[in-house]
Amino acid sequence: MRSLLITAAAAATIAAGLATPAYAEQGDWLVRLRGIYVAPQDDSGPVLPAVPTGSVTVEDAIVPELDFTYFFTNNIAAELILATSPHDISGAGALSGLNEIADTMALPPTLTLQYHFMPNAKIRPYVGAGVNWTIFYSEDSKASLDTALGGATDVSLDDSFGWAVQAGIDFDITERVFLNLDVKYIDIDTTATLDTAGSINTVDVQIDPIVFGVGFGMRF
Repeated sequence: MRSLLITAAAAATIAAGLATPAYAEQGDWLVRLRGIYVAPQDDSGPVLPAVPTGSVTVEDAIVPELDFTYFFTNNIAAELILATSPHDISGAGALSGLNEIADTMALPPTLTLQYHFMPNAKIRPYVGAGVNWTIFYSEDSKASLDTALGGATDVSLDDSFGWAVQAGIDFDITERVFLNLDVKYIDIDTTATLDTAGSINTVDVQIDPIVFGVGFGMRF
């Protein structure tokens, strides 16, 4: 009996030594720095009332992004994504000849709840869904728009609240450092107000970007 107990204890010790550690587990923080490509899938309404056959398009942007992830369990985590991106706005339809008509900065903090499929593996895919709040700032009109509307134009874009989904994968390089690939779809809708000496025009724009990201992260 004694030899059997010794053998069982030895087997348990060996098994514990061979067990795969959790590379991301409950209580861990992940910090990632990504480069992201923001590709709006935009759809614009008309510029009303002055240019009912004119619309706008929102151009792509490439910027850095910082995000923080906290694991509630080995599989369930929450991620907060922080980035700001510049976007040129160009005329379309009857305004296409004006080329760039305005620009803006977008600050879209996004919070997602994630499910990580294989927390014990060195290659760990995940999916997530959550909410986004986009703040537009530093809006500015261009001379081409001012000329088309007959004077200096003040441009403002309404903030947006919408949903977001994501999918990604982490590839361990060491026990703490990893490579990350990530893609998101973010629901962003806004109304742009064009104020030309008190003459108001508006245009509704669905920006809805797909955001492609690649970068490195560290586990704490």
